[in-house]
Amino acid sequence: MTFDNVRILFSDGVFRTGSLEFDETIRKINVNTSTNSDIKTYLIPGLIDIHTHGACGFDHTDCSVEERQKIASYYAKNGTTSFLATTITSEESVLADAMRKIAKYERQASGARCIGINMEGPFFSYEKRGAHSPELLRHPDFSMYERLNALSGGQISLMCVAPELPGAIDFIKSVSQTAKISLAHSTADYVTAMDGFGSGATHITHIFNGMNPFLHREPGIIGAALDSNAYVELICDGYHIHPAVIRATFRMFPRRVCLISDSLKCTNLPDGEYDSGGFAVIIENGRAMLKEGSTLAGSTISLLQGVRNAVSLGIPLADAVMAASYNCAESLGLEKKIGSLIPGAYADFVLLDSNLNIQKVYISGKEVNRS
Repeated sequence: MTFDNVRILFSDGVFRTGSLEFDETIRKINVNTSTNSDIKTYLIPGLIDIHTHGACGFDHTDCSVEERQKIASYYAKNGTTSFLATTITSEESVLADAMRKIAKYERQASGARCIGINMEGPFFSYEKRGAHSPELLRHPDFSMYERLNALSGGQISLMCVAPELPGAIDFIKSVSQTAKISLAHSTADYVTAMDGFGSGATHITHIFNGMNPFLHREPGIIGAALDSNAYVELICDGYHIHPAVIRATFRMFPRRVCLISDSLKCTNLPDGEYDSGGFAVIIENGRAMLKEGSTLAGSTISLLQGVRNAVSLGIPLADAVMAASYNCAESLGLEKKIGSLIPGAYADFVLLDSNLNIQKVYISGKEVNRS
């Protein structure tokens, strides 16, 4: 099959008018020698959500195999073609059950591809715990990681940890041999964070949220990430980050920003009160807050809505899409297969109109039924 005369986002972050031939994978891309400025259809890589807890009333930590199919269908219909099933701080027995069930997930025609697990917690700082249960936090435990990873079939792709905790640096050194490490929910100063990056960490979980601020004499994790060329997750839901900081982050971390949804189980549900991660969460105008206190609890957006929000704040469309596709794939070492419109990659892509509304979604060359 071929798409002709569309604006294709290439892996160098530039839109060019051309055509794309594909079956299950991308076969060939041709660039037009002359550019037609009237073409307003965008062909972008399928989006990759590396930090999403769930949607439609279901959470990756405790949902069934059938319920995960419903989450995956929501993702696909909204332009996310690949995802990391993201768990939250829980008892080991709960996480073990989640690992077993995620290992059983098989993509259906209407659903997105699960490319692994993002284990968010329980190795976090009490002071920066956010919406993670304080009584379940613990020090990094490599044997626990090994047990859970074995149950998942080796699918833990991203492991979050606060580097200042006892044993964290040795934990990072060990785990980084089999998974990517993200510094998260941490009070670490610059020196400690640099030690974490030097030991094998390559990511920051939702930059600016769950960490010390970036100050001129105390740059903390954010300053260390700059000096270490780390990838940084960014939530663009209109609540977590000020617009000026979103623009600054794209300037500070060119080609290293990874847009995420951090979506909760109450995503795609009406405003109201819900349970999420053992907490009561209030959704009001799409904003997710813990009922007790003033803590943001995640988001209720799709990843594509995060792209649209970023564009509305002045981020070039190409940069916003790259941050939600190629950068995420590259951060996991998967850019040759997903997140890229290159020959040999999966034919995962989204057709958008000039208003960034979805026209069609394809996964492995098959159109997703969005009805």
